[in-house]
Amino acid sequence: MLDHSFKAMILAAGRGERMRPLTDTLPKPLLRAGNRMLIEYHLQNLARAGFMDIVINHAYLGYKIESALGDGQRYGLTITYSKETTILETAGGIANALPLLTNLSASQPFLVINADIFCQMDYRTLLAVLQRFQTNPDGDLAHLILVDNPSHHPDGDFFLKQGRLAASGHHRLTFSGIGVYHPTLFNQVVPGIATKLSPLLRQVITSDKASGEYYPGMWMDIGTPERLQLLNAQLL
Repeated sequence: MLDHSFKAMILAAGRGERMRPLTDTLPKPLLRAGNRMLIEYHLQNLARAGFMDIVINHAYLGYKIESALGDGQRYGLTITYSKETTILETAGGIANALPLLTNLSASQPFLVINADIFCQMDYRTLLAVLQRFQTNPDGDLAHLILVDNPSHHPDGDFFLKQGRLAASGHHRLTFSGIGVYHPTLFNQVVPGIATKLSPLLRQVITSDKASGEYYPGMWMDIGTPERLQLLNAQLL
C-alpha cells in the first residue's frame, strides 16, 4: 500500500430504477454480490491502493449507506458523506462534494468511481496521473478509464488515440465510470443544480484537455438484477 494524500469519491446517489424491486428498500450500492456489498469492493480496492480519505455522495435512502459503512474505520478508511436532497446528476454531485474533496488544496485532483460497477483495477496505477494533474494545473482536466463495449452498450462512448481522448476515430470504447478529475473541470457547474458529466467531458475532449487509458481486465456495469446475478455467480 502506498501512502498518499489523494482523495477518492464514490458516486452512490442514484435511485437504481432498473434494479427495482431490489432497490425499493435498499440503495443499489448496498446490494450484495459474492459475500460483500457492491460498494465494499470499491472500498477495499481503494484502501489497498492507499486512498485513505473517501467521499461518498448519497440521496435515495442515503441514511442506510451511512448506517452500513459508518466512518469507514473497519475498512481502514475515513469516509465522509456528501448528502444530496435532490438528485444532482454526476457532475452536479461531484461539484457539490468539492469542498470535501479539495479541502487540502483547491487544485488537488481526485479519483471518482461509480458505485454501481464492479472492477478489479489496481488504482495504484492512477497515482502517476493524479501527480501529473497536480504538478501541471494548466494541463489535462480529465483522465478516463475505458473498457470494451458490453453487449448492452455496443456503440461505446469515447475514442482513444495514443492516450488521448478524441472527438473522432474508428472505434468507440465505453467509459468505465472511473475517472481522475481536476477541480477546474467543474468551475462552470452551478451549485445545487443537476448537471450531467458528459457535456463537460466532451468540452475538454474538444479542447484536447483529456487523457485516457484502456483497461482490459474484469469490469461489469451492475445496472440490472440479471447482471447482479451474473456477477454473484462469477464471484461465488
